Formats: sequence, structure tokens, C-alpha cells
Amino acid sequence: MTTDAILARRNTVLGGLDETSLAALLPDLTDIPLPAGRVLHEPGRDITEVYFPLLGVVSVVADLGDDQIVETATIGREGVVGISVYLGATAPTERALVQVPGRAFCMSAEDLREHITDVDGPLTAMLRRSAQVLFTQVARNAACNRVHTIRRRAARWLLMTADRMDGPSFELTQHFLAQMLAVRRTSVSEVAQSLAEDGCITYSRGRITITDRPRLQAYACDCYEAIRRATDAALGSG
Repeated sequence: MTTDAILARRNTVLGGLDETSLAALLPDLTDIPLPAGRVLHEPGRDITEVYFPLLGVVSVVADLGDDQIVETATIGREGVVGISVYLGATAPTERALVQVPGRAFCMSAEDLREHITDVDGPLTAMLRRSAQVLFTQVARNAACNRVHTIRRRAARWLLMTADRMDGPSFELTQHFLAQMLAVRRTSVSEVAQSLAEDGCITYSRGRITITDRPRLQAYACDCYEAIRRATDAALGSG
């Protein structure tokens, strides 16, 4: 197995393919960095590239105007950024931007369309499962944002982010986290401070480290486990 093939399997969608199917994709995949804040897709603009994250977190956000930005979903190495190409759409309705820096395999939208001509092929099956996971997350996020406290939502978000990284420490500004939770930055600061005082995390200079995962998970709403179970059931990500 080549180095690229080994690396590609860090993404659950690519990792779910047999060796022959993955080998057919590799010539059209390019390993690229995902710097924080990079916009991958804009609403209303044709998607020219899709991304299979290997590390990091991409947020799908809705711009409601008046500087109000609400996260509808996050995508990490369990998914694909640009799944609407598989669904037949040329342009997304929301913005996709890198929230936590990492890396991804990138492929042109046109190449992806050529690879999914087989409606019953392995890649099509994995994309279909990935779309199911994304729909579950969007629905759960909508309910979670309405009924759960900031503290519980923040704990869930931090756990989901850690699952998409190689360790318990990652870059994340309070400004970004406030946008993702649709709250004021002062509220995020208070929550981060309380979680730090409880020994769940440390926070310094834009870097968060989860120091007691079981304790943090006890604070998280049950949406974390619900989304994780749905992801594992659909993709077998474990």
C-alpha cells in the first residue's frame, strides 16, 4: 500500500473503500493544508473542489446578516466537504470554512462526478452514508441549539473537535467558538473559564487542551453520543 493510500484512509469515507476503488481515486487527490479561517465554499457559487479532511474541522455556517453567523454542521475526517456535488447540486446554500486547522485530500468537483457514475459503486455508497450522517447532525444541531445550555453545547463541540484531531490539544479562538455556538464572546469566555476551573480543559493563547475527557463528557449534552452513534452506525468509523 502506498503512502498516499495509507494517508487517505485517515478519512473515513476514503477509508471505507476497497484497495482497488481507492487506488482509482488517488491520482485525482491532492494533499493540501487547511489553514484556520480559509473559506472552502461560498453560498451561491459553483463548487469547483471537494475536500476529504484528514485532520481539522470545517464548519458549515449560515450567515443571517447583522454579523450573525450560526453553525449548522461541522465536518471532519468522518466526512466530505462538498457533498452537494454528489447530491447533484452545483452550488451550496451555506458557507464552509476551516474552523480548526488541519489537512485534507482535495479533488476537483468534475473528477468526483466522473468517479460516481456507478450509482451502486463503493464510493457512491460511502458518499450516501456520509450524507446521511450530515443530515443527522444538522437536525440534531438545530434541536441542541434551541434547548441545551451554552455549557453543555460547548462541551459537546470540544469533544467532537477532539475526535477529529490526533490528540487532545488544538487551536481554537474564543471568537470562532462564540460564532459556532451563536452566543456572545463573553459567554464563551465564562464557559471556558468554568470548564478550566473544573479541570476539564486548559486554555491559553488560542489553544485548548482537554485534560479530563470523562469529566468533560459528563458536562456534554446527550447530542454528542447521539451524533457519534449515528456516525459509527453509518460509516463504521469506530
